[in-house]
Amino acid sequence: MLGLLPGSAAARGRVLLEHGGGPVDVLGAGPRTLRELRGTAAAMVFQEPSTALNPVFPIGWQLAEGLRAHGLGSRARRRARAVELLEQVGIPDPERRAGHYPHQLSGGQQQRAVIAMALALGARLLVADEPTTALDVTVQAEILDLLRRCRDESGAALLLITHNMGVVADLADRVAVMRAGRIVEQAPVRELFAAPEHPYTRQLLSSVPDFGASPARPERPAGAVAAAPVVAARGLVVEYPGRWGRPPFRAVDGVDLEIGAGEVLGLVGESGSGKTSLGRAVAGLTPVGGGTLTVLGETLRPGSRRRPGRSGRLGFVFQDPAAGFDPRLTVGACVAEPLRVHRPELDGAAVAARVRELLEQVRLPADTAGRHPHELSGGQRQRASLARALALDPELVIADEPTSALDVSVQARVLELFTRLQRELGFAALFVSHDLAVVERVADRVAVLHRGRVVESGPTARVLGAPEHPYTRRLIDSLPVPDPERQARRRAAALPHRQTGAASR
Repeated sequence: MLGLLPGSAAARGRVLLEHGGGPVDVLGAGPRTLRELRGTAAAMVFQEPSTALNPVFPIGWQLAEGLRAHGLGSRARRRARAVELLEQVGIPDPERRAGHYPHQLSGGQQQRAVIAMALALGARLLVADEPTTALDVTVQAEILDLLRRCRDESGAALLLITHNMGVVADLADRVAVMRAGRIVEQAPVRELFAAPEHPYTRQLLSSVPDFGASPARPERPAGAVAAAPVVAARGLVVEYPGRWGRPPFRAVDGVDLEIGAGEVLGLVGESGSGKTSLGRAVAGLTPVGGGTLTVLGETLRPGSRRRPGRSGRLGFVFQDPAAGFDPRLTVGACVAEPLRVHRPELDGAAVAARVRELLEQVRLPADTAGRHPHELSGGQRQRASLARALALDPELVIADEPTSALDVSVQARVLELFTRLQRELGFAALFVSHDLAVVERVADRVAVLHRGRVVESGPTARVLGAPEHPYTRRLIDSLPVPDPERQARRRAAALPHRQTGAASR
């Protein structure tokens, strides 16, 4: 719609944008016309703000860039407009922030800056491509509120591209469902959620984890956790050294928690709460800075770090499997790697047989072993990543946001697979996620992390069903549910609390 397809792509048909009092066909427009259209007739909010922002220029300079390109205003006027836009999208202290570089802003602030850039020239259409995929639930709620306000105040149309059906229920007026490049169903949002007609739409909606509607896993007996914890943290501290004389940053601050044999502990919290740092410490990838951490019988103290996977008793499922695989190796070689490192006594035939068994366990065809990671879909790569994590029959698996980048139907299959294998093989798991609906589906117990501290923990049904801490309640209030009627009521009830939380940050 903005004429941004690469030169290798061929586009047919028409894309009409209102501009200058009449429609303009984007597909037939020349470079000069496209430059005039972009930012004025239509603007883009990209999925990953860190790739849309230039790391070597301040935010204010980048906001003024579109104004410069269209010859609008003096330098001082453009600077004032950049500050005004930052204030409009809710970035605190906009005058000072305009001089900051992208890396000095949080993920949510970067996304706000990208939205400000899209608003700079008064675009009549905002194309928002997965604008909240990489954000935690509280920041996601604030960005959705911002997009709604931009639409209402400016009168701009909004094309929201997303696989999050809760976001659709929260923000959309109408929905178009695409499959294999075609629109298979189109309807008003409430009508589509209430009575979907196409089988694919029904499949999508049935795949969405609906917070509060998923049956909770049966609560484990109290003695099962206390008898032989696989992980036990006491006053655990994880710090990162400061630079240029600055004090160290404490990512995990005095955490106490346990994971029992065969138990799934869900670790939830906002971005920056310390979830990944805690998971990496348990995996032996980050040293302990204070307190003690016992993993699989090995106790770590300050300054010590276990050799990850030393005995093959621990598996790790990364958030992005593409980054965790060597692109030069086949999938079979990637899955076999733990076996070759930790089971040198196995010959080639035994390793190949084990790889076939693992791929079968995760429901991948045998010929997947001969393909390279880039030849697999995101869901297939995540299944292969799970197969590699299970290669050595680990007692503990750490899954760091394993489904955050997957669409709902693939996410549902991966979660079902994870739950089935965990019950069949009996491994304990630390499941790190900011998606409470996912955690509700897979976890026996939940620990809520806020600014490096556990503020609430206990059985999943109690913590997520009757939260005691205000921060847990704010997380739950911020999560959109895939039901337009219910989400409208939740939004109306939660908005004052969200505004208070955003202002305090």
